[in-house]
Amino acid sequence: MSALPHQATCVAIDGRALLIEGAPGTGKSSLALALIDRGALLIGDDGVLLETRQGRLHAMPHPNTRGLIEVRNLGLLREAVCDAAPVALVLVLDPGAPRFVETAETVTRADIALPMLRLSPEGPVLHLKAERALTYYGLS
Repeated sequence: MSALPHQATCVAIDGRALLIEGAPGTGKSSLALALIDRGALLIGDDGVLLETRQGRLHAMPHPNTRGLIEVRNLGLLREAVCDAAPVALVLVLDPGAPRFVETAETVTRADIALPMLRLSPEGPVLHLKAERALTYYGLS
C-alpha cells in the first residue's frame, strides 16, 4: 500500500507514534509542542503520511511540511523529525470528551484498527494526560 495523506499532527514518543486529531483551533500543534519539549520528536504538524507495514500503521512526515510546526504568534518553526514510527494511539481533542473511560474506543485509519481516546483540550496538563494515555491505552 502506498502512503496516504492524513490531516493530523503526530509525534513519536519512545518510538511510538501518537496521532493527534481534532477540529481546527483545538490545540493539536500546542500539544505537540509541549510533548516535544518533554522529548518527543515531531513526525508532522497538520498533515502526515500513513502507510501499512507488516500489519501495523506507520506515520511519516509529509514532504511538503517535513520538520515544520506552526506555533501560534511565532510562525512556522523547524524541529527535529522522526522519519517513521508505528501508530500506537489516536488522540482526538474534543471539548465534549467524557470525564471517565474504562477502555479506549477503536477507530480505523488506512484499514488498520487503532485505540482512540478523546481528551478535552482545556487544562494545563494536557501533555501529561497524552503521555499517560499512550502508556495505559497505546499499542506496544
